[in-house]
Amino acid sequence: MSIVHVREDNLPHGAVEDTAPGVRRIICANPGPFTFRGTNTYIIGSGRVAVLDPGPADAAHLDAIRRATDGEVIERILVSHTHRDHSPGAAPLQALTGAPTLGFGRHAEGADGGDHDFSPDEVLPDGALVEGDTYRLTAIHTPGHCANHLCFAMEGGVMFSADHVMGWSTTVVGPPDGNMADYMTSLAKLAARDGDAPYLPGHGPAIHEPAAYVAALAAHRREREQRVVDALAAHGPATVDALVMPVYGPTLDARLVGAAARSLLAHLIKLEHEGAARQDGPLWRRA
Repeated sequence: MSIVHVREDNLPHGAVEDTAPGVRRIICANPGPFTFRGTNTYIIGSGRVAVLDPGPADAAHLDAIRRATDGEVIERILVSHTHRDHSPGAAPLQALTGAPTLGFGRHAEGADGGDHDFSPDEVLPDGALVEGDTYRLTAIHTPGHCANHLCFAMEGGVMFSADHVMGWSTTVVGPPDGNMADYMTSLAKLAARDGDAPYLPGHGPAIHEPAAYVAALAAHRREREQRVVDALAAHGPATVDALVMPVYGPTLDARLVGAAARSLLAHLIKLEHEGAARQDGPLWRRA
C-alpha cells in the first residue's frame, strides 16, 4: 500500500489559522528536513485556552502565541514529547503566563535530540483527561518516535497526532529513545479507535482521511522491514551503514541518510527481539 503524503501548507509563519472547530494553529519558523515548514503550535479552546507544543525557544514564535491569545488566558501548556523542536518553548511561555506544563514525563536519560530540561508540572499517564471550559482532551501514550510521546484526542473527533502520524513524511524512529515495536503497537492503538478526524500533526497540514493513512503507514513499515530481511540475506553480515542503500535505495536524500540509518537500526533491533536477526559487534546477520 503506497503512502500519499499531504504537503500543501500555505499558512505563513506567525499567522493564525482556524484549523478545526475550537482549534487554532501557528507555525514556528524553524523549517528543516525533519520539521518540514516548522513546528505546529495549537491553541485549543477559547477564553481560557490550552497551548499544545509551544515549539523551540523562539522569541518571534512566543510573540505570535501571545498575539494570537490576546484577551484570553493560557491556562495550560501541553507537550506532546520532549524533542527540541517541541518543548523548549514551554519555559518562556510559562514565564509569560504562569500556566502549568503537562506531559508524559521527562526525556529518556542518554537519548540524544531531547530537551532534558523539561519536566512537566503535571504528569499525564495514558488515558488522562485534560478539561477546560471549552475543550476536553484525552492523553494517549504513543511511544515509538519518542518514549514519552503523547497524542491527544479532543472530544468531537480531532486527534492531535504530533510526530507519531504526520502527513508530510513518515516518522523517524531512532534508538535508543525510539522503538520500532512500540511504534507499530502505537499505530495499531490509534487504528483501533473510531471516528477520530482530522488528525492534526506536529508538522504539516491536517490529515482528513486518517484511517486509510494510518493503514498505509503500517503497511509501509512492514514492507520496509521485509526489505531489511532481504538485505541481510543478500549483503549480511553487514553494518547498519552498509545496509542503508540496499534498504532505502539510491534516491535517498543525502540529508536523511543519518535518520534512515537510525530507523534501520530500529527495525534490526525489533527483528533481533523477534529472533529473525542477530548482532555480532557492529555487524548484523540473519538469525
